[in-house]
Amino acid sequence: MITLHYLQCSRSFRILWALEELGVDCQVEYYQRLANFSAPENLKQIHPLGKAPILVDGDDVIVESAVILDYLQQQYDLQHQFKPQQPADQRQYSYWMHYAEGSLMPLLVMTLVMNNVSKHVPWVIRPIAEKISDGVKAGFVRPRVKEHILYLEDYLAKHDYFAGDFSFADIQMAFPLIAIQNRLHGKYPHIQAFVQRVQQRPAFQRAEQRTLHSQCA
Repeated sequence: MITLHYLQCSRSFRILWALEELGVDCQVEYYQRLANFSAPENLKQIHPLGKAPILVDGDDVIVESAVILDYLQQQYDLQHQFKPQQPADQRQYSYWMHYAEGSLMPLLVMTLVMNNVSKHVPWVIRPIAEKISDGVKAGFVRPRVKEHILYLEDYLAKHDYFAGDFSFADIQMAFPLIAIQNRLHGKYPHIQAFVQRVQQRPAFQRAEQRTLHSQCA
C-alpha cells in the first residue's frame, strides 16, 4: 500500500487530493510542525531532507510535489484523466507544473519570511529589522507578486483550468492560489472562481475531511 507522509500546513495536501481523484487507497502518516514552523526531525528517517510531502510506494521513496504528481499520473491514471493528451495542452501542463514552484511559490515564501523577520530578532533591533523587511517587501516582493497575480487573473479569465480540462496541473497550481485567495478576499474574481471550482470537487472535499485535524491554525 502507498504511504503518504503528510506534514501539517504544507504542500502534502496536493498529494492526498490527487490520490482521492485517482481513487487510490493509501495510508497517511501525519506530522505536526514544531513551534518554529519547521518539520519534525523524524521525517528525516523517511527522507534525508525531512521535507514533505513524501510518498512511499513499495521500495520507492518519492519527494517533490510535481514529481509525485507525475509518478501517480503515470502509474495509476489508467484512463488518462489527469494529464492532457493534446500537444498544446501538454505544453501548458508542463509549464504550470513547473511555474507553481519555480516562479510563484518562492515569492509567497519570501513574503511569509519577511512578515516574520521581526519575531526572530532581539527586541532592541526589532524596529530596524521591520524597516529592512518593509523595504524589501515594498521594493521587491510586492511588485513581483502583483505582477504574477495579474498574469494569473488574466489567464484564468480565458481558461477554466490551466491545461485544457481539469488535470494534475490544477492541483499543483491550486495550493498557491488558495493561499493568495485567502489573503485577497475575492479581489480577483477569476482567481476566486478557479479556487471555488476546484474546492467543489468531491475528491478535494474528501481530502479536506481527512486532514481537518492537521490544517493550519
